[in-house]
Amino acid sequence: MFSLPVRAPVTLSVFLLLTLVSSLMGCSKKVEPTEDIRPVRTLTLAPSGTEASMELSGEVVPRYESRLGFRVGGKIIARKVEVGSLVKRGHVLMQLDATDLQLSQAQAKAALSAADSQLALAKAELDRYRELRAKNFVSQAVLDTKEANFKASQSAHDQARAGLKVQSNQSSYSALVADADGVVTALDAEVGQVVTAGTPVVRVARSGAIEVKVSIPEDRVDAIRQAKAVTVRTWAQRDTAVAGVVREIAPAADPATRTFSARVALPTPQADIRLGMTATVSFSAPLPPGIRLPLTALLNDQGKTSVWVVEKGKVKLVPVVLAGPQGNEILVASGLDAGQEVVIAGVHLLREGQKVSILGRPATTAGTPQ
Repeated sequence: MFSLPVRAPVTLSVFLLLTLVSSLMGCSKKVEPTEDIRPVRTLTLAPSGTEASMELSGEVVPRYESRLGFRVGGKIIARKVEVGSLVKRGHVLMQLDATDLQLSQAQAKAALSAADSQLALAKAELDRYRELRAKNFVSQAVLDTKEANFKASQSAHDQARAGLKVQSNQSSYSALVADADGVVTALDAEVGQVVTAGTPVVRVARSGAIEVKVSIPEDRVDAIRQAKAVTVRTWAQRDTAVAGVVREIAPAADPATRTFSARVALPTPQADIRLGMTATVSFSAPLPPGIRLPLTALLNDQGKTSVWVVEKGKVKLVPVVLAGPQGNEILVASGLDAGQEVVIAGVHLLREGQKVSILGRPATTAGTPQ
């Protein structure tokens, strides 16, 4: 009896399986590769404005503020003013104990009286010896001695008189007086304190001229120097603008804040603006012509500075010439025109002719206007 080999069912099954797989592979479609479209953030270029404005906060301060101190040392026995007191020229602010000064003045007065007596005696002797010399009773040498004594007495008298005047002035310095009309802004000493000559004890702001003190960032100093219009508004009266003038800018930055202190003067007196108020100063400065870009848009390609420009959904590398920094931006002198769209983020991940999609806008295909 005829029989099939044992492996025949296995071989048949493998054959059928291979046939089925080949059929399925023939029915599947060919997978096409997808094109890489990279999302980017862009900026549409526009010509810069003719002016730039900037606002800074400041404090209303006096233009002239004196730190007054006694011209002599001593113990303070009286204080005649308070912070905020209005004072007139010659008004007594503080008083020192003048006991020692008065004693020194009395001593100088006594020294002057003694010098008066010595001068009178020297003059009488000189007159007498001149008469004796005229009669040839004394020699010329004796007369010369008497004349020298008289001149010495005269000098001692002048010295004593000057000493008395100095001590009289010292006694008057025991009273600290205001040297101009103004308002007391601070007190640096109190009754009972012993101070040395020249130590500031009272601050007095002169009436009239006031200004606003502001701090300017390092990158804005040159722009503020060229400001054409300056306006000041106080926090209490935000709707009222007062014209100001930049009077001075510090030549060096503050070591702590790295900002430059500036003073904005108010030419006309303002009754509603008082010392210590918070003010906002607005500056309007001319801008140099050109197109501005953020620093993130620049790409250093083979030693040249370039930017990616988007045209018809693709990027093109365009070399540019820079004019210099303007704050946190860069000024482009040539190479770009207003209306072009420049990539400002992810510039290092692009290649020439690569398709891109603008963030916040649907992707476009080549040849489709944006």
